[in-house]
Amino acid sequence: MNVTRFDAAPAYYPPGHDGMRCLRLQGHEAGASSDLWLGVSVILPGGSTTQDAAMVEKHYVVLEGAVTISASGERVVLGQYDSIRLAPGEARKVENTGNRPALLLLAMPHV
Repeated sequence: MNVTRFDAAPAYYPPGHDGMRCLRLQGHEAGASSDLWLGVSVILPGGSTTQDAAMVEKHYVVLEGAVTISASGERVVLGQYDSIRLAPGEARKVENTGNRPALLLLAMPHV
């Protein structure tokens, strides 16, 4: 069993993330995990990522607020508890275009 308390979750700093605080909940520096890792991003109003792709699939769940995801020529606004899966190699951009912070859960396989 590995417990990570939110208040003690280690921060990580992915490139191309602006106006965001990224925390590792499970895996990597937050503890052993054999198949996937979990992170949560606090996205400030105006915060965003660059349009990048990962070679593994990504799953996002909006825990609070709203985020806009642009991928594959589409743009969608996700609200609380909405989720999205991005395929390996699918470039995405994440944005908080609102005036309130958003909380976004990320799950993806180890690479």
